[in-house]
Amino acid sequence: QVRLVESGGGWVQAGESLTLSCQVSGSIFRGAVMGWYRQAPRQQREFVARVGMGGTTGYADSVKGRFTVSRDDAKNMAYLQMNALKPEDTGVYYCSLEAMDLWGKGTQVTVSS
Repeated sequence: QVRLVESGGGWVQAGESLTLSCQVSGSIFRGAVMGWYRQAPRQQREFVARVGMGGTTGYADSVKGRFTVSRDDAKNMAYLQMNALKPEDTGVYYCSLEAMDLWGKGTQVTVSS
């Protein structure tokens, strides 16, 4: 059974940084596109970033230049480095193994002004 577990969320002030991690169990991680999404209170889940095989990346316009997505295939890990955080970045962050529509349970990020 494939499981995704996020970690690294927390409470920070605007302008600070956090790094989220996503541990994926199972060998299916290799080559899979991993996505990061977030959901703010009373809003729909939205795309944040994704990293594909070979490290190809994509970002939502709202996080370009501030967030960096990466992966470590040897460790079955995906990461989301978040810099210059803003209050509007607050939400629950989820990682997803997109091809299989698999999701973790999320990690809370709260950014205060």
